[in-house]
Amino acid sequence: MNLRQEFTKGLVAENPVLRLALGLCPSLAVSSSVENALGMGISVVFVLTMSNLIISLMRNIIPAKIRIPIYIVIIATFVTIVEMIMAAYQPALFRALGIFVPLIVVNCIILGRAEAFASKNSIWPAIIDAWGMGVGFTFALVMIATVREILGNGTWLNMPVAPAGFEPVLLMMLAPGAFITMGLILAMFNWSDDAKAKKLKDAVIKRAGFITEQPKTERSN
Repeated sequence: MNLRQEFTKGLVAENPVLRLALGLCPSLAVSSSVENALGMGISVVFVLTMSNLIISLMRNIIPAKIRIPIYIVIIATFVTIVEMIMAAYQPALFRALGIFVPLIVVNCIILGRAEAFASKNSIWPAIIDAWGMGVGFTFALVMIATVREILGNGTWLNMPVAPAGFEPVLLMMLAPGAFITMGLILAMFNWSDDAKAKKLKDAVIKRAGFITEQPKTERSN
C-alpha cells in the first residue's frame, strides 16, 4: 500500500467535503471565520486519528454484529476529551463552535473512515488515512471560511485585510452566504474536472490518430 497516496487522496481527489459531500453541516455552520474553521478542523483530525488507531488495533476482536455501536463509543470517548480540553484552554472557541463539537460523534467522515478503512487495515495505513482525510476536511473548511470572513467582515484570522472603504457583505456571514460559497467552490472544482477530462480525451484521440481533416468539397459549375 502506498502511504503517500493514502494521505494525498483526502486532500483533493477524495476530499470529504469538496468531493464526497460529507460533513456538510459543520462545514457550513462553523465556517464564518477561519479561527472557527481551524478549531473544528484540528478537533476532527485528532478524533479521526485516535479513533482510526484504536479501531485498527481492535479490528480482529470487534464482533461484526455490534461493530457500529463500538465505533461510536470509541469516537465519543475522544470527542469528550476534545470537549474537555477545549472548554479548559479555549473557552471562547468552545462557545463559538457550540453544539457542533459534540456532534463530531456522528460526523459521517469519522464513522465512514472507521467502517470503510480503519476496520480493514493495519495501524499505519489507518493513521495516514485519518491524517489525509482530516487535513482535507480542514483545508475545505478554511477555504470556505476565508471567502466568507474576507467578504463578510474584511478580516482574515481576525486581522484586517480589506482595503480602506470596503463595505462588508453581511450576507456572507449568514447561512445563505455559506451555501453560496460552497456552491461556487464546488462549481470551480467541477469545472476543473471537466477541463482536465476534455484535455485528456483530446490527447487520447490525437494520439490514436482519429482526428482527420475534413476534405474540402468543390462545387462544380
